[in-house]
Amino acid sequence: MTTSIARRNLLSDTRLIAARELRPAMNDPFSLVVGLVQPLFFLLLFGPLLDTGNGSSWEWFIPGVLVMAALFGTAGAGSNLQMDLVSGIHERLLVSPMARPALFLGKSLKEFVPLIAQAVVVILIMLPFGFRPHPVGAFLGLLLLGILGLGIGSLSYALALAVRDQDWLFWTVHQTVLFPLMILSGMLLPLDTAPAWMRVLSAANPLTHVVNAERELFAGHLTSGSLGWGVLAALITATLGALLGLRALTNSTR
Repeated sequence: MTTSIARRNLLSDTRLIAARELRPAMNDPFSLVVGLVQPLFFLLLFGPLLDTGNGSSWEWFIPGVLVMAALFGTAGAGSNLQMDLVSGIHERLLVSPMARPALFLGKSLKEFVPLIAQAVVVILIMLPFGFRPHPVGAFLGLLLLGILGLGIGSLSYALALAVRDQDWLFWTVHQTVLFPLMILSGMLLPLDTAPAWMRVLSAANPLTHVVNAERELFAGHLTSGSLGWGVLAALITATLGALLGLRALTNSTR
């Protein structure tokens, strides 16, 4: 009985925190539009250089841009937690009767909804330009994108908790890690002719496998061998993010 009550409290508290985190975005949809600026600029500036006129280049480029939007959109999630730490909101939530893991899990789950909404908007915008995603593949691609976003957002929250006494370090790590991950994933430019050392690093980059899986899914290649590696990379990222985030939360309350 006690276990079931604890589980029920964890689920309800997680939903409560997720709803609290989503409320500002729901009340101010303009914040979601701001998150679309970067991917749309990349589509505007890079797209014409790749467009062959038959829409096939969009099948390669747009999935990569969606992963890029997930990367940059959720990697900065920890900054919201930093504001809660500075304002004292986080400490007030810690002394509440809520389950401690719910404080982290709810914040992480909040990243799922805006990310999927922004990805859908990008897809709809690109339809008149010749982008024709496979319906089932696009749906699965959005789910995979959401899982990746959960993992990256969780890692961002874990970093914010780990450097709470040196908040400048958050953005230092953020900028140092993100751009190499983006370039080495091949999301914007193919790396087939890159130097050998760069291809080795690309193969070790989890984002590379997610990008490849997204391209296969949106193209309708639902049995491609790249899908398994992409799903595995996203799940490992999400699991690692959750474990590190919960550990950072535990350490921060000792």
